[in-house]
Formats: sequence, C-alpha cells, structure tokens
Amino acid sequence: MLNRVLRITIVVVFAVTGLILTEYLLPYISDYFDYKFYGNGFFGIAFTTIVSGSVGIFVFGSMGMALAPVIIRKMTSWTEKIAILLARVPTSDIMVITFGIAIGLVLANLLGGPFSHLPIIGPYIPLIFSVVLSMVGAKVALRKHQDIVGFFDRSLPSLKGAVKPAAVKDAYDSDRVYCDNKLLDTSVIIDGRIGDILKTGFLEGFMIVPKFVIRELQTLADSSDGLKRGKGRRGLDLLHEIQIENPERVFVDDTDYPELEGVDAKLVKLAQQKQWIIVTNDFNLNKVAEIQGIDVLNINDLANAVKQMVVPGENINVFLLREGKEAGQAIAYFEDGTMIVVDNGRRFIGSSVMAEVTSVLQTSAGRMVFAKVANR
Repeated sequence: MLNRVLRITIVVVFAVTGLILTEYLLPYISDYFDYKFYGNGFFGIAFTTIVSGSVGIFVFGSMGMALAPVIIRKMTSWTEKIAILLARVPTSDIMVITFGIAIGLVLANLLGGPFSHLPIIGPYIPLIFSVVLSMVGAKVALRKHQDIVGFFDRSLPSLKGAVKPAAVKDAYDSDRVYCDNKLLDTSVIIDGRIGDILKTGFLEGFMIVPKFVIRELQTLADSSDGLKRGKGRRGLDLLHEIQIENPERVFVDDTDYPELEGVDAKLVKLAQQKQWIIVTNDFNLNKVAEIQGIDVLNINDLANAVKQMVVPGENINVFLLREGKEAGQAIAYFEDGTMIVVDNGRRFIGSSVMAEVTSVLQTSAGRMVFAKVANR
C-alpha cells in the first residue's frame, strides 16, 4: 500500500514538473506554432498551450513511472539507515538535540529578520543564521544534557512515567560507594526473571543498569539477525517494565570506559571501582568476576537452589516427551524445566512411567537428572 502511494506521488510530481517546464517554454513553442501554422490567432495559442502541456505531462509522467521503483528503493534504504542510526542514540539525547535546534532556529529568525531587507544578500542571511545557530544550539544542548534533563525532571516529573520520591532520588549518587547495590548485565535483563525476583523482595539495594549495557541492547535490537533482534527488543521492553514497577530502585549509571572493549570488561571494572555486586546468568562473566574477587549473584544458581530436589535411588513419576541423543533414551522435564534423561525409556514415549534416579549433574548452567525406567 505504501509503495503504491509513493509511486503515485512520484508520478504526479514528475507530471507537474513537466507541466511547469512547458509553461516556461510555452512562449517559444507558441511563437513557433503561431508562425508555422496558425498565425497569431487565439485558437492557435490555446491549441499550442494544451498540446505542449499534455506532452510535458505525458513525457515527465512516463519518466516518473519508470524511475519510481528506483527512487522508492533508494528512499527506503536511506530511511532504514537513518532509523537504525537514530535507534542507537538514546532518546534523551534526541530530545535534547531537538530542543537545542528549536532554540537555535528561533534565535536565527529573530536575528535574521532585520537583515532580510538588505539588497541582494538580504534573503540569504536568515538562511545562514538558521544553519549556523541550529548547529550551535544542538551542540550546546548536547553538552548541557544533564542540566536540561534534570530541569525537566524537576519541572515535569510525570514525563518519566513514574514519580520518584525526593528522598529516594537523593539516596542514589553514582559517585558514592554502596556495597549492596546490584549491577545488572545484558543477559540477566534479557532473561527477564530479575523482575519477578524484585517483586519477592529478596534483593536489597539499588538495581544499577550502565548505559553501555543499554547500548548493547539497542545494538541487538537493531541487528539484522532475527534472533538477536528479538532478544534486544525483549531486553529493552523488560528493562522498561522493571523501571516502571520499581521506579525507586532501578537507576541508569552514566559511567563508561571507552578504553575498554566489551561490555563484560566494563562491568567488571565498574564493579571493582564501586564495590558493587554483579547480577548475571552468564557463566563466563561469573567466572571472570569471581577470579577478580567481585561478588556475583547468578540467577541460574538461584533457580537451581529452589528446584525440586531428587537424590539417587529415588523413584519419580515422569512423562516422557521425546527421544534422547543416545539409543534407547527418552527425555522428560520437571515443572521447573529441569531435564530428565531416562535410559531404556524410548519405547514408553508419550506415556508416564516410574523412573529411578541414578545421578544428578549440577552446574551453574543448570541441573540435569539421569534416571532409568524402574522395574514394571
């Protein structure tokens, strides 16, 4: 539908352009036709006007119809690139830059008005003022980002979606050290379980989300890979939800380390400096942080701690869903998602059986239970 509207618009623009051009050329065309065929009569001029206008509309309209697919393809490509570029810029930065440009244009209009009456150069001076002052306004506003955002936060708190009590705002200071603060990484935000854990009240202190983590979520959301794009958008949505549900506990930290590459390295550095606890479910980040003496809360460890406990020799009733990797194996699951590998259970797939637990494998990545079909 959009392509059709764009195609029609392009054809109309080209046709009108052709009509306008023939109006400029009409005196020459009219003189030629009047002299050649019709003299200077009214009907000759009218006929010439109609014919030349029709030819202009037809020729340029045909050009527009032929070039429309190429123009639409180029427009779509450029708009997509611009959208991806803007998506990587924080919303607050876009709003601040727009505010600065608006102020610059207002000043340009006030200053350029008196000069517009000058001969020759007068009409161009307001344009020059508009370009220069809008650029200056955007740069100044970006450098004063914190002051502008702080002003609107104090003046219009409702714009943030939730009002944060003044006492809570003053309680968090990124330059101070709070040993019970929790530093959220990308994986734990995408996972989503942190929101449910916050509702239970088991985590104390502030939940800190660094800006470089948000940038990584934006990069994932803009990825051409469908899986990564879905994870990035899910992470941004979940982060927005926990901010709304816990406005007094979830904060964004501006600290960054441009000299370091990778979000994990920046998280470890930030946790070391501020003595914060990293909350993650990334196995590699967990190990790297622990090696460097940083406290880590692994969501997977917490989930494993509250899973259903079974011990070797215990009989459990399971429903076999599918085949396992090895011959004769079948796979079942506990309600919490723990996978159970049942030997000699393949022939019972699609039914419930009594299985005897033989061993339990416990890792930070999860828990697996191995069992065999009990004597029937």
